[in-house]
Amino acid sequence: MIQPHGSTELKPLFVADAARRQSLIKEAEMLPSLLLNSAAAANAVMLGAGYFNPLPGYMNLADALSVADHLKTTSGLFWPVPIVNLTKETGIKAGSRIALRDPNVDGNPVLAIMDVKAVETVSDDQIKHMAQKIFGTLDAKHPGVATFTTLGNTLLSGPIEVLNYSYFEKEFPDTFRTAVQIRAEIAKRGWKKVVAFQTRNPMHRAHEELCRMAMERLKADGLVIHMLLGKLKGGDIPANVRNDCINKMVELYFPKNSVMVTGYGFDMLYAGPREAVLHAVFRQNMGANYLIVGRDHAGVGSYYGPFDAQAIFEKDVPKGALKIEIFGADNTAWSKKLGRVVMKREAPGHTDEDYIDLSGTKVREMLGKGQAPPPEFSRPEVARILMDYYQSIGG
Repeated sequence: MIQPHGSTELKPLFVADAARRQSLIKEAEMLPSLLLNSAAAANAVMLGAGYFNPLPGYMNLADALSVADHLKTTSGLFWPVPIVNLTKETGIKAGSRIALRDPNVDGNPVLAIMDVKAVETVSDDQIKHMAQKIFGTLDAKHPGVATFTTLGNTLLSGPIEVLNYSYFEKEFPDTFRTAVQIRAEIAKRGWKKVVAFQTRNPMHRAHEELCRMAMERLKADGLVIHMLLGKLKGGDIPANVRNDCINKMVELYFPKNSVMVTGYGFDMLYAGPREAVLHAVFRQNMGANYLIVGRDHAGVGSYYGPFDAQAIFEKDVPKGALKIEIFGADNTAWSKKLGRVVMKREAPGHTDEDYIDLSGTKVREMLGKGQAPPPEFSRPEVARILMDYYQSIGG
C-alpha cells in the first residue's frame, strides 16, 4: 500500500488507548479551556483521524507563513495550506496545557488537549498575505476568505492529543471514517490500486461515469468516494442527503466490492488549487494511489480557472513531494450523438447542443417542482431522493 505523506507509518493524533483517553478526559476538566472556532475544530478532527499526517498539531506563525509562501514548513515538509488555531485574544500563555472545546456539539465538550508551545500575534497584513496566497483573492465575498480573515489575530501552536471526532461519528456512523480505518478496509478488500473521488455534492451520471473512466484507464480495483461531511456554504445540499444519493447509486450501478462510500470531517475551504493539493495529501494518507481532479476542483464562483487545480500539480508541486498521482479530467456529460457519457475534450465535432448538460440552478429548479432531470443526466433513484429533499424544504 502507498506510504503516508511525510512518514513511513500513519501517526494519527487520536488517543486510541481507552484508559489513557479516559485519563485525559478527566484531566481536561481541570485545565483552562479554549472554545475553538469551527475551522480549528475541523483541523483537530483531521489531525486526529490521521488525514493530516505527519503534523503533530497546529502550526506556528513561521510555519504558517512558510506554507502560504512556499508550500512547505520551515523544516521542509511539503504542505499546501496552513493548519492553524487562529482565535481572538484569550489570555492563554505559552507553556500552558489547555482543553480545546468543540463549538459544534451542544455543551462544548472537550475535543482535544493541547500543549501550547507559542502564542503569537498575527498582524492584519499577515492574515491578508496568507489569505491571498491560499485563496488567490482577498474578495470578502469569497466564503473561504470571509472565514479565514475573521478568525482572529492570536495564533496558538503546539502538539495536540485528540479525544473524539466531534459530531461526525454520531451523525454519520455509516460514512465517517478515519484514514486509519480506510487503510484497514483497503487492505481487507485486497485492493492494490485505489482511486479517490472527492465530492461535496450528490453524484449524477457524469460523476458516476468519470469514476468509471478513471478506474478502467488506471486499471484500479477499488474506488473510494470520499465526501466532505463538515460545513459548507449556504444552499449546499446537506451531507445526509448526499450520503443517501451516493449510496443508492453505488448499490445499483457499481459491481460489488468495487466501491467504498466514506466521508471525512472537515469544513470546506473553497481554496481551489491549494485545496486540491491538500485533498491529494490526505487521500495519500488514507491509502489512495490516485485522486480524480476535475474541472474547477474545490472552487467556488468564478475565482479560479477551470483547470487551475490540475495545473498547480505541474507548476508548484515539486517532483517527488507526493506519492499519490492525479487523474486530470475535463467536464463529462451525456453525448446525444454517441449515446453515452463522454469527457468533453475527447468528443470532437460536438457543440453545446450535442450534450445533455444542465446547470445547477436548472436542476434545483426542476427538483423543487418535483420534476426529475432526464435519466441521461441523473439516475432516477438519485433524482427521487433529491426531489423529496427539495420538496421537504419548500422547493
